[in-house]
Amino acid sequence: MPKYVLWGTYCEDVLEKRAPHRQAHLDGLAKQKESGVLITIGPTKDVTKVFGIYEAEDEATVCQLIENDPYWKNGIWTEYSVKEWIQAF
Repeated sequence: MPKYVLWGTYCEDVLEKRAPHRQAHLDGLAKQKESGVLITIGPTKDVTKVFGIYEAEDEATVCQLIENDPYWKNGIWTEYSVKEWIQAF
């Protein structure tokens, strides 16, 4: 199954703004991880970008997961790009 890389951007004041949505966000990611579609995800140390790796049928599936996430729906993630990734090693 293809793998996809997510790069996204956080809003300003992310640590404060994410608080009301964080548990729903984490619960959704846990379900994705359990299902096998989410391999890993997390912020950069400076909390300006998010990076993730997904394994899914197609790019549209990954985009749907991102756009249904509470962080996207509530403006915590402000933009994203998804690219198919070839895992060489």
